[in-house]
Amino acid sequence: MSNWFVYMLRCADNSLYTGVTTDLARRVNEHNGEKSVTRYTRVRQPVALVYQESADSRSHACQREAQIKKLAKAEKEAMLEL
Repeated sequence: MSNWFVYMLRCADNSLYTGVTTDLARRVNEHNGEKSVTRYTRVRQPVALVYQESADSRSHACQREAQIKKLAKAEKEAMLEL
C-alpha cells in the first residue's frame, strides 16, 4: 500500500499549483525539469514545495486535491500560514 501526498508548489510567478503523488522529491524535480511534466509549471519555473499532507489512498488524495483547487488563492495562502 502506497502513501499518497497532496502538495502545493509556489511557482516563479507566485501562483500556486496543486497535485498528488507518491514521491514528493521526484515530483518536484519533474516539475523543475527541462521537460516539465505539466504545461502549467513548465513556463513558471522554478517551483518550490510549500505544502504537503498525506492521504491513505489515491482516491482520498484526489478528493483533497479537488477541495484545495476549489479554494480562492487567499484561502490557499492562509493554509500555508498554519
